[in-house]
Amino acid sequence: MAVLTEEQTMLRDAAKGWTQDSAPVAALRKLRDGGTKASFDAATWSEMGAMGWAGVIVPEAHDGSAFGYLGLGLILEETGRNLVASPLLSTAMIAASALTLGGSDAQQAAWLPKIATGEAVGTLAIDEGSHHAPLATALSATKSGGGFVLNGTKTFVIDGEAADLLIVVARTSGAPGDSDGITLFLVPGDAAGVTRAHLSLADSRGAARIAFDSVTVGADAVLGEVDKGWTILEPVLDRAYAGLAAEMLGTATAAFEITLDYLKTRTQFGQVIGTFQALQHRAAKLFTDLETTRSCVEAALEAADAGGDTRLLASLAKAKASEVLHLASNEMVQMHGGIGMTDEHDSGLYMKRARVAEALFGSASFHRDRYARLSGF
Repeated sequence: MAVLTEEQTMLRDAAKGWTQDSAPVAALRKLRDGGTKASFDAATWSEMGAMGWAGVIVPEAHDGSAFGYLGLGLILEETGRNLVASPLLSTAMIAASALTLGGSDAQQAAWLPKIATGEAVGTLAIDEGSHHAPLATALSATKSGGGFVLNGTKTFVIDGEAADLLIVVARTSGAPGDSDGITLFLVPGDAAGVTRAHLSLADSRGAARIAFDSVTVGADAVLGEVDKGWTILEPVLDRAYAGLAAEMLGTATAAFEITLDYLKTRTQFGQVIGTFQALQHRAAKLFTDLETTRSCVEAALEAADAGGDTRLLASLAKAKASEVLHLASNEMVQMHGGIGMTDEHDSGLYMKRARVAEALFGSASFHRDRYARLSGF
């Protein structure tokens, strides 16, 4: 595991304290029951922006702190513990990464300061089917005059309804499955021809299906180079995988700790159930799996900070996080017994978030396959 600096430790502790006090799991229940269909609470996001969390990886020249991916991962882990609904992943991690890695000076100046302060929400519009398949992009971008016309649909776009900036993955040449021919475009969320439909997800956060009907953009909307978008998209996705894995690690850790506390207090047959050897073995396995996953997640985030090849480590982190969160959420429900099956208890919220996060940006099987393919198998 990474040895945290004093500043990183302070950032983690500040995030832990704020999430516990200002964004408990009860806040997600309130969001779910409010009937607004919002994927996050705007006031909560504004407060996170004021604390500088949205600008952790943004360069100082654009009002960020340039504190690094590991620093942002520590915050995501703490928000994951309390199931905090926010665009931290979509905006502070993914959109900021895309602009930092591939944006022109003008694009960075236009969007990064707004992202750093939490003023703007950005998201990546990538998948077009029910499974994560980046190379399957079919949404077309056709040259027209000095710009392009976009036609097609993206689905399960996280925070898509609230996004001020859509980073759209489109195909300018080639066929679905080809890495060549992919181009990234910066499209305002309120652009003419953009239609957003709400999708209700099991974890109460929501996503959007976004249709692009003859959406016209200028040449200055291209992020990076035409037909060469994969060179930017792949490392951006690696950062998305690692960031989501960090959040999932926090969710799994909280599920384990809540369950462990229950094992220490619940009595059955005149004994505390934590004294039962079968439950001890299950808890011990989960603890070791969590520690292994933490090492994988931090290694992926450190690789992103180092600027090296992040592909293997990012997929390893997402695969491990998916597996451990699946186990932790299952064990949370089962070890709590009858109360664990009720909506009154938080275990159901953890399980529902687990299932959505497992599928988001690629399942464990997707990332195991990617890891094997990159390793030459």
